[in-house]
Amino acid sequence: MAAPVRVLVAKPGLDGHDRGAKLVARGLRDAGFEVVFTGIRRRVDDIAATAVQEDVALVGLSVLSGAHLTLTQRTLQALRDAGGADIPVVVGGTIPAGDVDRLYDAGAAAVFPTGTPMSTIVTELRALTTAPEASPKPEE
Repeated sequence: MAAPVRVLVAKPGLDGHDRGAKLVARGLRDAGFEVVFTGIRRRVDDIAATAVQEDVALVGLSVLSGAHLTLTQRTLQALRDAGGADIPVVVGGTIPAGDVDRLYDAGAAAVFPTGTPMSTIVTELRALTTAPEASPKPEE
């Protein structure tokens, strides 16, 4: 059996509310992911360093403060600087509909506004963290 996929759930910036992030972390664990949770009020450089050190397949940012665009961009840059440019970043929390496309344009791999069903999050994270199966070579 394959090892569980390891993901990082992080609360960047000054946002001190972590109930949603903890619910997502628990839902991901229940779905078979291995979850590393950073706790609240983390610097993006620390999040990136933890992601690389823990060898995670994905970083999930939980942002309720309204700073989702800036924090996503800064986290992506910090990951590049730390050698984790290949680690996808997803963003969840209080995300206005008008900012969803802006987050994708900034480099987010997925966006989950408040109220996104856990089943949707699990399905999308599995798709983002599962390597596509190699196509079988045609027989000669």
